[in-house]
Amino acid sequence: MSLDQRRAWAAAAAVPDPEVPCVTVADLGILRWVRMEGPDRAVAGVTPTYSGCPAVLAIELAIEAALREAGFDARIERVMSPAWTTDWITGEGREKLRAYGIAPPVSGSASKMSLFGEVSVACPKCGSQDTEKLSEFGSTACKAHYRCLGCAEPFDYFKCI
Repeated sequence: MSLDQRRAWAAAAAVPDPEVPCVTVADLGILRWVRMEGPDRAVAGVTPTYSGCPAVLAIELAIEAALREAGFDARIERVMSPAWTTDWITGEGREKLRAYGIAPPVSGSASKMSLFGEVSVACPKCGSQDTEKLSEFGSTACKAHYRCLGCAEPFDYFKCI
């Protein structure tokens, strides 16, 4: 990887998610790659968390702006295949979600039980597994709302996709 490509990656990777600002687009795994097209043009591949994500345009514009601020002519490519999965969230990203008060998704999102919400979700505050789902939708469509029966705190769970 060239020095310019590393600089471009670093600039793009530092962009926070607009709906969950504790994590970056790299933490979430939606920044797929950055490549150079010529000496000054950086192209970033971005996969939305789902095709109807209302934040995808804001994310793409923020990545483009970050690349331009870093001195690159920038272009964004939306990459729809393969589809994004919560398995792409990095370990650091999962820890950032937990510290922010959002339960990270259970690993192995391809399992039938995970897809249909039959998961054991640990409370991000106290770690108790004694939790209950209050609503399939939390503060955004990609999160469900839970309550811990151990410490009584409500919290969001980043759903498996």
